[in-house]
Amino acid sequence: MANYTPPAEFILTGFSATRELQKILLAPCLALYLVMIAGNASVVAMISFDSRLHSPMYFFLCNFSVAEMLVTSTVVPRMLVGLVAERDTIPFGQCLAQFYFYFSLGTTVFLLMAVMSIDRYVAICHPLHYSTILTDNVCIQLALGAWATSFFSMIPPAVLRARMPFCHSNQIDHFFCDNAPLLKLSCSDTHLIELWDFLLAVLFDLSSFAVTVTSYVAIIVAIVRIPSATGRQKAFSTCASHFTVVVIGYGTTIFIYVRPNKNYATDMNKMVALLTAVVTPFLNPFIFTLRNEKVKEVFKDWLGHLRGL
Repeated sequence: MANYTPPAEFILTGFSATRELQKILLAPCLALYLVMIAGNASVVAMISFDSRLHSPMYFFLCNFSVAEMLVTSTVVPRMLVGLVAERDTIPFGQCLAQFYFYFSLGTTVFLLMAVMSIDRYVAICHPLHYSTILTDNVCIQLALGAWATSFFSMIPPAVLRARMPFCHSNQIDHFFCDNAPLLKLSCSDTHLIELWDFLLAVLFDLSSFAVTVTSYVAIIVAIVRIPSATGRQKAFSTCASHFTVVVIGYGTTIFIYVRPNKNYATDMNKMVALLTAVVTPFLNPFIFTLRNEKVKEVFKDWLGHLRGL
C-alpha cells in the first residue's frame, strides 16, 4: 500500500437509479431548505438584536439555530445539485471535509441540546438561583465547550479516513459522504475504526441524551409539584418544544449511527438521514417559536415594524 493513490473523486449514487424520482424530490427539499434557513436566521436575528431575548435560554437557542443551519448546509446544497445532475461527483478532499463538518456540527447540535435541557432544569427546579448559576461567563463557557469539543473530537476520525485505502470502488451509495458508505469502500480492515466511531457515538450522543432525559425527568417531577394549574401549564408549555426536538433529533440519529455492525447504506438509512438533514431543522424554528410566548411577541413586533417601513 506504499504506492497507494487515493481516488480523485467519489460518485454519489443518491436515492435511486431512476432520475425521474430524484427530480421529484428537488422542489420539496429546496423549499424545506430555504424555509429552514429563513426560519433559523430569523430566530438568530431576533435573539441577537432584541434585548427581551437576552437570557441564557435564548443564548443557547441562538447557538442551536446557527449549528442547525451549518450542519444542514454541509449536505443539502450538494444533494440538491445531485438530484438534477446526470452524474453527481465530489472530489476526495471535499468528501472528507463534508464528512468532518457534518459530524462535528451534528455533535455540536446534540451537546447544545443537553446544555439547553440543563438550562431548563435550573430555570424550573432552582428558579431563585437561576441568574447566579447560569451567569454570562458560564453560558459562554458551556456554548464554547460544545463547539470546541465537537470539532476537536472529529479530527481523528477524519484523519483515519484520509489515510484509508479506497480500492473497492469510488461509488458512495448515499447522497452525501456518510460514515458507513465510506467505510464500505475501503479494502483495509475497518473494525477498529468502526469501534472508535461507535465509542464516539456512545460518548457524545448517548451521554448527552442521558443528560437531557435526566434533566427532563427532574423537570417533570418539579412541574407536577407546582400547586398552581396555570404555573404547571406554563412550565409544560416551555419544555414541550424542547422535548419534541429531543425526541426527533436523538431518535433518528441513534437509529442510524449508534449501532454496531450497521447495515451499510440501506434505503431506510438514506430516508432517515434525509429526515435528519432537511425535515428536522425545518421544524425546529416553528417548534420553538410557536410554543414560546416571548418569541411570538418579539416576532409580532418585528412584523409590525417592517409593515410600517
